[in-house]
Amino acid sequence: MISPSLALIEQQMAEGLYHGASLALYKNGGWTEHYLGTIDGLSPVNEGLIYDLASVSKVVGVGTLVIFMVNSGALDLDQPLTAYYPDFHDSSVTLHQLLTHTSGINPFIPNRDQLTADQLKTAINHITVTENKNFHYTDINFLLLGFMLEKIYGQSLDQLFQEKIFERFGMSETSFGPVQEAVPTIKGVSDGLVHDPKAKVFGVHAGSAGLFSTIKDLEIFCQHYLQDDFAKKLWSNYGGPDKTRSIAWDLDGSWISHTGYTGPFIMINRKEQQAAIFLTNRTFEYDDRPLWIEKRRDIFEAIKKEMD
Repeated sequence: MISPSLALIEQQMAEGLYHGASLALYKNGGWTEHYLGTIDGLSPVNEGLIYDLASVSKVVGVGTLVIFMVNSGALDLDQPLTAYYPDFHDSSVTLHQLLTHTSGINPFIPNRDQLTADQLKTAINHITVTENKNFHYTDINFLLLGFMLEKIYGQSLDQLFQEKIFERFGMSETSFGPVQEAVPTIKGVSDGLVHDPKAKVFGVHAGSAGLFSTIKDLEIFCQHYLQDDFAKKLWSNYGGPDKTRSIAWDLDGSWISHTGYTGPFIMINRKEQQAAIFLTNRTFEYDDRPLWIEKRRDIFEAIKKEMD
């Protein structure tokens, strides 16, 4: 009998929501992997495919490194960003706010797509900060955290992530793009460039998106969150009254999770020792984000139910 989550994914593929997906589920001490459908309507999804992680990059890179530094005392969540990154113009914005998307930042940047990397960084360093500190998800928060990390260490994010996360965890298949053999995210574009527009400009300096990875590497990543001491405190609410959040992660009951624009997500339940990794290129044929958010929620719930 097919599991509820696999049945739902098959149904969504039949509806044309996406061509295919890679799914890994961790339960009872082991991973099961499933490779469903096709990449592009023709080539089958199989083991070893490299996917654009989109905003899942936020937790695989910046989020994980910041958690290491908070645990070691190198960073204080209650300090303003300017204590570590004086190039930012507003000393009221704290690390805690950036990590929980409660910074009050208005992400609008005039003529954003016409700016060079230096111009875009300058615009972000002078971005508008409002008084509204309710949850408002924006890439700008993690771009600023990435700039901060580069300032602290004097290295680019690709060097930092490789040295401090990927080598430490044993993740040999995760890196910034371009990755020529990666699963394409737009029909007719097969160059392996990152899908996210700001990450495309910043390249190896983007803290918000830009990483590519595989099911196997993300299994290793999840195992460390399930088992290592550094992650023990993440299942507490660091968010405000309007939205529960962990540090860098979404928090829903006993699950932390993060999604990406092009379709991927990971979800981890340390208490029950369960996890799920879903990788797809749902933007390949078309991009209906509101529909996808609704359908993605269905996959989340099906996985949770199946795990229970």
